[in-house]
Amino acid sequence: MTMTPTQYRDIAMDAARQAGAIVMGFYKGEVNAWEKNPGNPVTEADLAADAFLKEFLLERVPQAGWLSEETKDDKSRLERNLVWVVDPIDGTKEFVQGVPQFAVCVALVEAGTPIAAAMYNPVEDEMFDAALNAGARLNDAPLKVRDTQEWNGATLCVSRSELKRGEWAPYTEQQIEGVGSIAYKMALVAAGRYDATFSRGPKNEWDVCAGALIATEAGGWSGGLSGTPYAFNQPDPLVDGVVATTPALLSPILESVAQLGRVRQGERT
Repeated sequence: MTMTPTQYRDIAMDAARQAGAIVMGFYKGEVNAWEKNPGNPVTEADLAADAFLKEFLLERVPQAGWLSEETKDDKSRLERNLVWVVDPIDGTKEFVQGVPQFAVCVALVEAGTPIAAAMYNPVEDEMFDAALNAGARLNDAPLKVRDTQEWNGATLCVSRSELKRGEWAPYTEQQIEGVGSIAYKMALVAAGRYDATFSRGPKNEWDVCAGALIATEAGGWSGGLSGTPYAFNQPDPLVDGVVATTPALLSPILESVAQLGRVRQGERT
């Protein structure tokens, strides 16, 4: 049975909230954690939430494919018109450190375009959601990005890790604040708490899919560093950086990235 984007959104919200409860069962307790690769931790909470989300979401939309950070990629998703794109905990570093800046991210993509999304920060009990052409919300209240026009003085929420590495040192005319989870940062831009977030380094589809829909449905712009919106469910889920911003700031952001250059994953220590 075909559903509407808002019906898919409601399924995503239910899944994200229940997965958030699972995650909170581990938060600030003894949790087993290890590194998938340097600087990229995973925990038993990630895996428990991932297992729940996969069973819950595919039971309700069995025709959909599956792409998740914590599930071995099955390329059969490329044959599906609908695909769930999931990150059970975006911001695992913050989760491990007890910093309340992480989120369960669930999005449904149709023919490359996200049509429903839910992003839940269980510590703050913040449910961000969106459905294609139906707007974005935070705990059922409509969201709208800021109407900031000036690049100088703009407020940016940026990666805590990038801030520590000095990647934001050139941005002396902007107000910079480190925040965990790229997805959560995108949602905070949608909520009008910041003017923009972006990163000159690569990301994955599961990092940005839910946030991209939430930001755009709140009146913002979101996509890659080339200045074009994302097309999701690609053979390689690595994407060309991330930008989520008020529309007027897109050009100066892309210009600053062009001047400074991009940061490849291997250049980060």
